[in-house]
Amino acid sequence: MSAKRTATKPKKTPRAPTKKPAASAKKRSEATATIDVPFVLDWLEKKSTARDRANLPRFGITAKNALGVSMANLEVLAKRIGRNHRLAAGLWATGCYEARMLATLVDDPAQVTATQMDRWCRDFDNWSICDTACFHLFNQTPHAFHKVAKWWNHPKEMVRRAAFALLACVALRGVPVPDAVYAEGLVLAERAAVDPRNFVKKAVSWALRAIGRRDADLHRETMAVARRLAASPDASARWVGRDALRGLEKTGVRKAPARRAR
Repeated sequence: MSAKRTATKPKKTPRAPTKKPAASAKKRSEATATIDVPFVLDWLEKKSTARDRANLPRFGITAKNALGVSMANLEVLAKRIGRNHRLAAGLWATGCYEARMLATLVDDPAQVTATQMDRWCRDFDNWSICDTACFHLFNQTPHAFHKVAKWWNHPKEMVRRAAFALLACVALRGVPVPDAVYAEGLVLAERAAVDPRNFVKKAVSWALRAIGRRDADLHRETMAVARRLAASPDASARWVGRDALRGLEKTGVRKAPARRAR
């Protein structure tokens, strides 16, 4: 009886690794481009739209030199850039609204000086650039409370707004500071509440609502200030007091407020 032959399967030829499709020339050039001021301005020009330009006055943003670029697009580029203090300075110097907005998103708060804050604040010409700078940059610097004390009584509307927008942003960020600092902030807010200018009134109310949410003690103190303002014979102060009361009664105190320094 003959032996059975064992069939052998042919060995598989190993496949060559498949290459990923090469990126397009445009994407490669964008990825390797040096991100400087001319690059950013060119990028902003390409992203600008008539719709975004039309939205600015609709939202009460009176920017002198605006291209019309959405905040979503600015945040995409800001993420790509990361922190860049030198670039931020160059972008601010252009005077372009969107370039300045981007500057507030990419500047390094550790390198921001008190002088720079004063200089940028004097350039604020609308509520959007003011609030964005305070919320994304100024409130992370060690100069924040000093600037509140310096700017709160400034004659320029946007500088005065910056004082209370910054106070609100610091309170919302949960910076641990002595009680006396926020107590002083309440004093300044009560004094500034008689300012009839729209963007100042709204910022003062914002600051009161933000401070009042920090903990039970500050909530009680802020409610007392808001009630005094709501009963004031001054129309602006009454508006601020009533607006702050509505916000404080609606939101109450944070469930887990940041620990405060004593």
